[in-house]
Amino acid sequence: MKQAVAVTGIGLITPAGNSTSATWDGLCRGEATAARDPELAGLSVDFSCRVRSLDELERSLGRASWRMGRFVKLAVLAARQAVHDAGLDPRTWDGARVAAVIGCGMGSTPYWEEQTLRLDRGGEDLVSPLFIPRIVPNMAAGETSIDLGVRGVSLAVSSACASGASALAVARDLLVSGTCDIAVAGGTEATISRSITAGFLRMGALSSRTDEISKASRPFAEDRDGFVMSEGAGVFVLERAADARARGARLRALLAGCGSTSDAHHPTAPPEDASGAEAALRAALLDADLSPHDIDHVNAHGTSTPLNDAAEAAMISRVLPHGPSVTAAKGVLGHTLGAAGAIEAALTVLAIEHQRVPPIANLDAPAPAFDLDCVTKQPRSQTIRAAVSNSFGFGGHNVVLALTAP
Repeated sequence: MKQAVAVTGIGLITPAGNSTSATWDGLCRGEATAARDPELAGLSVDFSCRVRSLDELERSLGRASWRMGRFVKLAVLAARQAVHDAGLDPRTWDGARVAAVIGCGMGSTPYWEEQTLRLDRGGEDLVSPLFIPRIVPNMAAGETSIDLGVRGVSLAVSSACASGASALAVARDLLVSGTCDIAVAGGTEATISRSITAGFLRMGALSSRTDEISKASRPFAEDRDGFVMSEGAGVFVLERAADARARGARLRALLAGCGSTSDAHHPTAPPEDASGAEAALRAALLDADLSPHDIDHVNAHGTSTPLNDAAEAAMISRVLPHGPSVTAAKGVLGHTLGAAGAIEAALTVLAIEHQRVPPIANLDAPAPAFDLDCVTKQPRSQTIRAAVSNSFGFGGHNVVLALTAP
């Protein structure tokens, strides 16, 4: 049998709050964080979900802050939270036995836009020498390793909106193989920019509910029309459960199984039958030695787009016909893209810990075609022994994480 891998630390920075507890409280209130965004003024979709009040946390990064893109800062700050939560001290651990695996879908596109405009308007002398290190997606893992003294494996994982979940799956493999003893792993994204927003808009992926911004993201609703751009970071500390117990750590949950597949279907659309997503869910259950009926709760990918929600809903009801509770964080947080898989996995851990499921914001009842037990309007207390967190990304990436009580 595979060695059990435990979640011993979590760090979250999201539009609902700049800590794990603040984010959880925001999800349980079910209040959407979407608001008008001045940086998107003039676009037909001019709202987003932004991380707020980050100045004080940014100052804690010291002089290193000036060289980091926003997505990197979010990752480093969330990683610090996770390590502190795990009761670990980077000054005393063996950095050669620690890994950093941080997923990111795009990197710093706002800074890319800014520097391109500088080049066009004033020539190469106006382009910052920090242009490249501030935009490349691997710098989230790189700067995390520098900040925490991680001298083991350092990896950037990019599988679009499944990136954060992919990073957790890779980190678990590193622990099980003995490559490291501690893994700092998760996802980050801060790519709200005019060009990226326009791109998603032209693709038909964004909600255009400009007259009801707070109700724009509505996963599994009959009248859903797209997602809301967002940003954030979610980082875990993972350890082999036996090692964590030996040092007296709190085990928040077990990362019991991971399933990863590819659709091999279309660059941006899922197959109608969600066959790849189903294969990932079944693989995660097999890896965790769980049956479908063992699953008490599903944290759905739930993008609030017509195609994705329909495919995911059909897949969930087909594989889990006993009707576990379903929630979807994007109603509150918007779509954090490459960070979503890690943030939502963290919320799944918190649901197991608190035996409580946050509601799906802006949803009174799922679309009549969906046979789902969606949690709506207020949190639901229930017994949760095992849960799954679904993540899917452009390119046909499917990742499902199975999490259990320790």
